[in-house]
Amino acid sequence: MSTRDALVALRAEVGKAVVGNDAAVTGLIIALLCRGHVLVEGVPGVAKTLLVRALAAALDLETTRIQFTPDLMPGDVTGSLVYDSHSSEFSFREGPVFTNLLLADEINRTPPKTQSALLEAMEERQVSVDGRARALPDPFIVIATQNPVEYEGTYSLPEAQLDRFLLKLTVPVPSREDEIGILSRHANGFDPRDLTAAGVRPVANAAQLAEARAAVAGVTVSPEVLGYIVDLCRATRSLPSVRLGASPRGATALLAATRAWAWLAGRDYATPDDVKSLARPALRHRLELRPEAELEGVTTDGVLDRLLASVPVPR
Repeated sequence: MSTRDALVALRAEVGKAVVGNDAAVTGLIIALLCRGHVLVEGVPGVAKTLLVRALAAALDLETTRIQFTPDLMPGDVTGSLVYDSHSSEFSFREGPVFTNLLLADEINRTPPKTQSALLEAMEERQVSVDGRARALPDPFIVIATQNPVEYEGTYSLPEAQLDRFLLKLTVPVPSREDEIGILSRHANGFDPRDLTAAGVRPVANAAQLAEARAAVAGVTVSPEVLGYIVDLCRATRSLPSVRLGASPRGATALLAATRAWAWLAGRDYATPDDVKSLARPALRHRLELRPEAELEGVTTDGVLDRLLASVPVPR
């Protein structure tokens, strides 16, 4: 099996546990290829956590899950110094962040102080405790789930942390047909707590992932496509309904995701259509709307739809 086939096979493995959500699965695979982190948002009960657990089961990588709660402390994530009474010295005990794939479940149910504990880990891929930096394993990917901020008991993620996620994926309520498929699986004995019994098995490992990332880095992006990405991001900064537009980091994220999408499609070059396909997940969490625009029912996806329809596309 080729490297691309192994990454594409992840979709089928995740599909053994999750019905539908093909766009979200593809987004997670793109993040793996880009060394990027993902924020997965949806109302309770739409299989956000199951989606990530199924992906983890289909990868031969070390995986850790943190259930974020209001009383979680930063040291519970990063690790802390522990006093050893035998040696009369302090030693560092690694936290759950020292892993390959970190599932940060319901990340917006913990206060901003603990949320920010992931900032350095996500950007620098290291943790600093007591003035010493400790490198995280490679690969290191954070996949965080959250409920919409309108729900009780949630804290909005700081803009600085949102900007460190490569993509924000939304998991909608399933269609009637998909929901029937979900119930059929449960009626036939499917247990979401036992993915092994569901037949989910590892189909890709760290070596294949590294090889795939090297191949993605070789995808050609023309100056015209680069200009199109920049034009889209710059356009978000001048809209009257937007208080904060996409940063230059947003443009680099869109570029990285575009190259991964093209590689998955079997091409060694990127097109404007690739950019259009990734613009919403790569930019939606980087836009902050003005309060009056939100009151009028404006959404970030709606803003991006209008931009994609108005910004000239290179031929």
